[in-house]
Amino acid sequence: MRALDAARDTCERYLPGLLDALAKHSLNDLERPDSPAIELFRSHGGAALVIPKTYSGLGAGPLEAVEVTRALAAASPSLAVATTMHHFSVATLFSLAGSLQSSGVEWALLEGIVEQNLLVASGFAEGRPGRGILAPTMEARLDEGGKGYRINGSKKPCSLSSSMDLLTASVALPGSDGTSEMAVLLVPRQTEGVTVHPFWSSWALAGAESDEIRLTDVLVDEQQVMRTELGDGGELDELQTVGFIWFEMLISASYLGIASALAERVTTGGRGSASERAQLVTRLETAALLLEGVARMIEDGETGNAALGKCLVARFGAQDAIGETVRTAVELLGGMAFISSGDVGYLAAASNGLSFHPPSRSSFAEPFVEHIGGKPLRLA
Repeated sequence: MRALDAARDTCERYLPGLLDALAKHSLNDLERPDSPAIELFRSHGGAALVIPKTYSGLGAGPLEAVEVTRALAAASPSLAVATTMHHFSVATLFSLAGSLQSSGVEWALLEGIVEQNLLVASGFAEGRPGRGILAPTMEARLDEGGKGYRINGSKKPCSLSSSMDLLTASVALPGSDGTSEMAVLLVPRQTEGVTVHPFWSSWALAGAESDEIRLTDVLVDEQQVMRTELGDGGELDELQTVGFIWFEMLISASYLGIASALAERVTTGGRGSASERAQLVTRLETAALLLEGVARMIEDGETGNAALGKCLVARFGAQDAIGETVRTAVELLGGMAFISSGDVGYLAAASNGLSFHPPSRSSFAEPFVEHIGGKPLRLA
């Protein structure tokens, strides 16, 4: 399939040998809890993929990142989902490194990620019903010894929980006036008080290592804290917005890749009529074009609140196209393909995950209608 082959070529250009290494394992092996996929990603330099060359990274732009993610998801859905959390976390870091808010620590951190192949997990409030998307998952109190803050809380599920070297997490810091302010933490995995606990029970996407990470009286100093705030209209700040656009783009690309793997089975096997195959691929590539539009928007420097609204329109449009593609592909592949191999059923089940990532369609509706009317898009 031309588009998927092009994505694989991009992946090979940036991460040579990774797809071949993944191909040596069955889909079942790549998707289990002790999957070799994440360590293969690390050993092939994947941690540096989207980090700009300025910080010694591989310098893949948003468009290339979408293609690499699509290719990886077609080989191992869990790997694409897990590494999306790493990529959007480092995208936030290099955006901060180039901003006026930078302390200079981010530059060294990014170079350290590249040099040591470090993986970064995200501890934001994804997947917590009734909570804002970036509402703090951790609470902080001033350290009695005056060394910084003591952090308590947990994130579940948290992808890359077993393989992470660093954790980024949202936290509520105590303010001097008795109120709290939101901040983002950077916590090394080996910090005392950071523990991992079983959480993910589903067989789908089990290779993403989405278990619980707990922080118990974890000590952090000021250099590990990036303060954020909401805009005057309640919108996310610049750094949160950039990170969230990257997240929506790449998590959607992950599920695009899963649907692509099913569509490729249809086209390669000549299933259905030419008209049915054409319609299938047309719907799939509609999703791809929507995500490419988001990537080009980022490349053009359009990463503000209005861009976030456009990004989410693309995400939900892609989600609908992906869902329709998967249903049609499974139907065209037929019952024997479903019965004779667990891969078809697994890919179909895993493809539904996009609807579980924030924001939900229902929670997006009212803020989006207000945004259509001219107000900032408020997702916090």
